This record gives sequence, C-alpha cells and structure tokens, in this order.
Amino acid sequence: MPPLTAGERTMHYALVFSTSTQSTNIESWSASKLDASAWLADLSGYWAFLQPHADVNWLDPGLAAEIMCQPGNSFTAEHINNNSDFQALRDVAAARHLDVNLVPTAQRQKKLLIADMDSTIITSESLDDLAEMAGIGDKVATITKRSISGEVDFEYALLERVAMLSGQSNQLFSNLITAAELTPGAIVLVQTMRANGAKCYLISGGFDFMTRPVAELCGFHDHHANHMHVSDGKILGTVKTPVLDRKAKLNFLAHYCKIHGIDIREAVTVGDGANDLAMLKAAGMGVAFAGQPILRDTISIQLNHTDLLGLLYLQGYRRDHFIL
Repeated sequence: MPPLTAGERTMHYALVFSTSTQSTNIESWSASKLDASAWLADLSGYWAFLQPHADVNWLDPGLAAEIMCQPGNSFTAEHINNNSDFQALRDVAAARHLDVNLVPTAQRQKKLLIADMDSTIITSESLDDLAEMAGIGDKVATITKRSISGEVDFEYALLERVAMLSGQSNQLFSNLITAAELTPGAIVLVQTMRANGAKCYLISGGFDFMTRPVAELCGFHDHHANHMHVSDGKILGTVKTPVLDRKAKLNFLAHYCKIHGIDIREAVTVGDGANDLAMLKAAGMGVAFAGQPILRDTISIQLNHTDLLGLLYLQGYRRDHFIL
C-alpha cells in the first residue's frame, strides 16, 4: 500500500471487528438486547494503545462493529503486522473467531474493486475441480498448493497443470460451472459497491470460461482471465500467452485506475494467494481473504473469519446500506 502522508498519520482510523459466526463470542444472547460494547467487552483492554475516542457501534448487529481511534503521530497502520500490541489484539480476537482490522477513515469507501476469483469470489480452486472431474485431481492439487503459496512460479505451475488435461472433453467446463459455488457475500459485495458508484472487475489467474458466468452472476463490470485452447471438443493442454499472472493483475489495477480517473488509494483489492500479492500491496485497501501464509505475513488487512461482506464492513457500510 502507498505510504501515508504526515497528514494522514494524524487522522482517525476505524478499528473494525467482524465475523460470519453470530454466536461465537457469547453463549446465549440476542444482538437486539446488547450493545456492541458488551459484545467486545472482554477485548477492550487490548486496544487502548490505539487511543479510541468513541463508543463501539454496530455495523451489522452480532456480526460487525467498529470504534473510531486516533493513535499518536508516530503510529503507521501500514506497519501493523510488526506491531506487537496489535498482533496481541488480533490473536485474542482470532481465538473468538473474530477478525480485527484497522483502516483509515479518509477515502474509506472505495471507488474500484479488483477481485481474484478462485478461493475468493468462488469457494474453491477451479482448475483443481476441473482436474478432479477428469480423474487427476491429486496430481494437479499438489501443484496448485505450491503455486498459491508462492513456492513455485505461477506460470510454470499453470502450464504444467493444463498440460495434464490434454485430450479431455471440454464438457468438463460446463460441469464445473454448474458445480461451482459463490463465496457467501459475493453478490452483495459487488452489487452494493456498484450501487454506490464503484467500478468492479474480476481478474483471475484461472480461466475465462469460468470468470464469464461468475462475473455475470455477481454483476462485475468486466472480467479478465487466461484462455485454455480447445479444438473439436477436446482440451489441447495449452494456454494462450502471455499468461495472466501476478504482474498482469497489478497492471489491470493500474489500467482501471487510469481509465476511470481513480486514485489508487481509492481502490480495494482482494485475493488469497501469492499471485495476488502485488495488487494487494499496491491498492489503498488490499485485503487478504483467508490468505496463504505469504499474505498473512505481508498484508495488514486480513479476513480469516468473515465472508465477503467483510469488505463492506471495512469500508464502513452498514447492514441497512447493503443491496441484498
């Protein structure tokens, strides 16, 4: 993420708590009978270093709350992963299945969304699922795991896995589309941001036969992905080049900022793997969604216990603002 200016370092931050498991923290309770302060009472001693100056308020009763803070001038949110006090707060919250994130309130509601597809907008890795249908799931999944963790080069891993599908029927594409599942909150995320004027794009290192229906279902303005060659109803085992990789995702972020006249600080990006790292680091709000260790070690904003509605909470949207 671009470094904050001196003025931004003195500005307010929103400390956002969120989860997708409503009954996680209190054994028997009704959100309508408890305020957000009570929901988070056992964590309150952990955030004093952030100098909160307001009460805790609900964004989504029982699921998300926020408190406004104004840390000292020496505090920098981009280095939060190295802040022992914040990590202690995050660890205690995680034990209660809560995500905790700190976001600047300036330019908080973003004008551009760039989202990864596999294990982000949809719940699984589409190439792994395709291979499973073809009877070679274990071989492909092993390579995928190493690729998304950053252990092997993305392009090399992609070409190697696609080659294993050579000769398979492209009917597998339709079967995969039918079986795919959207991550909870995906449609609401895109539709809510669109309704508030944001541009939304699905950018995937996967394949366009899959991004097209997913983008249409969610309401993305457009989509970009790799293209697998097919002839006479058979998968040829090759991919159109150049391959859409980590650098390409970053380039699309810059491209859409430029054509829409959007400052990169007003962009939110989301993804789970090493291939997403560059665009997450570059955007004003880069979010690691159930991220691989390489992202959890690097990206300060993380959603590990919250579905895709978490991106709306981070931007300050309340439940009554959602397009359901």
